[in-house]
Amino acid sequence: MTATALDVDYVPSYVRDAWWSPGDGGAGTEVRDASTGELLARVSTDGLDTAAAVEHARSTGQAELGKYTFHQRALLLKELAGFLNARREELYEVSARSGATRKDSLVDIDGGIGVLFAYGSKGRRELPNATVITDGAAERLSRDGSFLGEHIYTRLPGTAVQINAFNFPVWGLLEKLAPAFLAGLPSIVKPATPTGYLAAAAVRLIVESGILPPGSLQLISGPARDLLDHLDYRDLVSFTGSASTAEKLRAHPNVTVGGVRFTAETDSLNAAILGADAVPGTPEFEAYIESLVTEVTVKAGQKCTSIRRALVPRELVDDVVAAAADRIRERVVLGDPRAAQVTMGALASTEQLDGVRGAVRELLAAGGTLALGSLEAPDVVLADGSTGPAPSGAFMEPVLLTWDNKDADALHSVEAFGPVASVVGYDSVADAVRLAARGGGSLVATVCTNDPQVAAEVLAGIAGHHGRVLILNREDAASSTGHGSPVPHLVHGGPGRAGGGEELGGIRAVLHYMQRTAVQGSPNMLTALTSIWHTGADQRFDAGHPFRKPLSELRVGDAVRSGLRTVTLADISAFAETTGDTFYAHTDQAAAEANPFFPGIVAHGYLLLSWGAGLFVDPAPGPVLANYGLENLRFITPVAAGDAIRVTLTAKKITPRETDDYGEVAWDAVLTNQDDELVATYDVLTLVAK
Repeated sequence: MTATALDVDYVPSYVRDAWWSPGDGGAGTEVRDASTGELLARVSTDGLDTAAAVEHARSTGQAELGKYTFHQRALLLKELAGFLNARREELYEVSARSGATRKDSLVDIDGGIGVLFAYGSKGRRELPNATVITDGAAERLSRDGSFLGEHIYTRLPGTAVQINAFNFPVWGLLEKLAPAFLAGLPSIVKPATPTGYLAAAAVRLIVESGILPPGSLQLISGPARDLLDHLDYRDLVSFTGSASTAEKLRAHPNVTVGGVRFTAETDSLNAAILGADAVPGTPEFEAYIESLVTEVTVKAGQKCTSIRRALVPRELVDDVVAAAADRIRERVVLGDPRAAQVTMGALASTEQLDGVRGAVRELLAAGGTLALGSLEAPDVVLADGSTGPAPSGAFMEPVLLTWDNKDADALHSVEAFGPVASVVGYDSVADAVRLAARGGGSLVATVCTNDPQVAAEVLAGIAGHHGRVLILNREDAASSTGHGSPVPHLVHGGPGRAGGGEELGGIRAVLHYMQRTAVQGSPNMLTALTSIWHTGADQRFDAGHPFRKPLSELRVGDAVRSGLRTVTLADISAFAETTGDTFYAHTDQAAAEANPFFPGIVAHGYLLLSWGAGLFVDPAPGPVLANYGLENLRFITPVAAGDAIRVTLTAKKITPRETDDYGEVAWDAVLTNQDDELVATYDVLTLVAK
C-alpha cells in the first residue's frame, strides 16, 4: 500500500517494525468514502499480538530511543517534519476520502507537521543536550552544604499508548507522538476506525522515511480491547474521544489499581461569549461572526474545540443569527471535497451523520428552535462538479438553533458533534459566566469584547472551567489562530466534561511522559548525575583559564578566581556621571545612610557586574565567541567605597549544539568582598567554539 492508494482489503497495522494485516476472509469493519459511500477497506486486528507490541516498545523502543539526547531527538523530529511536508499532497488525496476539504486537510495534516516542527525547535532551544531535566534549584539539606536535594525528570520506562479520535487522524497522531518521542518514550498509536486509513498512510510515510529509530512507533489499525491488559505503572495512555469511552478505559483495573497513567480529552460544549459592547458594525461583532461560522463549518463542525454555545446579549440574538446565516449562505458550498468549488465536506461516516442528527432532534425536543438549516438530506456538489443528491454520502447542512429557555438541561449537556451551534441570549456578564460554566468543563472559550473590564470579569469567572480562553477583539482578530485551533505552545485540554487531561503546552507536554524524582546526595554526586555544577562541588582552578578552552576540552567545574579590586568613591561618582544613574544611594551620603539597606554611598550593582567581567575575562581572541546574557542575578551585600570585590567563575552547564561548531556555556559567577561575604550571584551565558 502506498500513501495514496489502499490496494489491500485491510488497513494495515505496523507492529514490531513490520507491516501486518489479518488473513483473508472478509471479516472486519467496513470503511467507506464519506462522500460517495464507496468501500475503501476493512479494519480488523484478528490475530494481532498486542502483548508483543507492548513488549517491543519496552525493549527495542526504549533501548533505541535511549541512545539519543533531547537535542538529537528534536533534530529527528525536524527532519521528519521536513520529509512529511514534502509529501503532504499524498496525504491530502487520502484525506479527501474522509469528507475533508483541502482547508480541513490543511488543519489536520499541516497542523500535525507544524507540531513536529515546533517540538523540533523547542527541544533544542529549551531542553539540555542531555537525557535528564532538572526541575528548579537544588535544595540545601545540611548546614555545611554537603547534602543537597534536587528534582529531576527522566523518561518513563514503558510505552505511550495513544488512542486518537476520528476527526484529526494526522494531527492527533503527531501532536501526541512529538512530545512523547522528545521525552524518549516509544509510542503505540491506535487511531479511530472511520479514518484510520489516513493515519496508516501517514505512518507508512514515516516508516518510509527511515528517520525514526526501531521500536519508537507502532500502529494498531482496529480494535485493541486487550491493550490495557498488558500495561502497568511504567506506561501512559493518552486518549482522545468520547467521555463514555474514556470512562470505560479509566475504570480498567490496570488504571485504577495498577498505576497506568491515564489522560483524556473528551466531550466539550465550548462557549463563545459576545460582549455587550460588540454590537453590529463593530470589529468585534464581525470577528465573532467570522469565528462562529468558521467553527460550525470547518471539518463539518467535527472538532472537539468547535463553538457549541454562542452566548450573546439577549437583544443581539436575532442579529447574530441573521449575520451568521448570511455568511454561511454566501460562503458554504456543500459537497464532495474533490470538487474545486466545495468549501464544506461530508461528516466522516454515515454513522456519524446519524449520531449528529439524533443529537439535534434531542435538542429540538428539549426546546431548541431550528433557525438555520435542515436535517433532511441536502443536494450537494458531486465530485464531477454537478449538483444533486448523494444518497450514500454523509452530508449535513450547517444548523443554528435558538432557545427560549437558556437553562434547558439539554442545551448544556447534549453535544451534536457536527455543523451545529446554539445561539443563546444572556442578561448580564454574570449570567454569561454562569451559562458558560454550565458546560461542566470545556476545552476552550472565546470572549469577544473590546472592554478590558468585561474581559477581566468573564475570565475570572470562567478560567476555572476551561483549559484555554481566547480574548478576541479588533487588535488581534486578524492575527489570532482562532477559537478552535490548539497550538503546540499552549496546553490543550480542560477540566470536568472535557476529560480533565492536558496535552501540548510546549515542554510541559514532554514532562507528561517523564517521571519527576527527588534525588538526594552530595554536591559532587548531583553534579555528576545532572551534568550541572552544584555549589559545593569540586572546582578545578589549576588547569588554565577556562576561557582558553574550546568546548571539546572544557569540563563542568573548570573555574577561575580573580584577585581583589578596591572600590573608590571616585569610581562610584564617575559611573553615576557616565551612565546618568544618579540614584541617591550612589550620590547622597546623608540620604543613603537614612536608607535601612545601605551604610552610606554604595557602588552601583551594574558597576560591580562590569568590574566582575573585567576580573574574569581573558582578553585575547579564543574559543569564547560572545556573551549573550545573564540569568538569575541577585545583589546580596552592598559594597561601599573602600571595600574590594573579587569574582569566582565556574563552568556550570555545557550544551553543545548538534548542528553548529559552537555551543552554549552557563558560568556560575559569584562576587564576594574582602571578607568573603556574598555580594552578588548570577549566571553568565556565553557561546563557545567546539
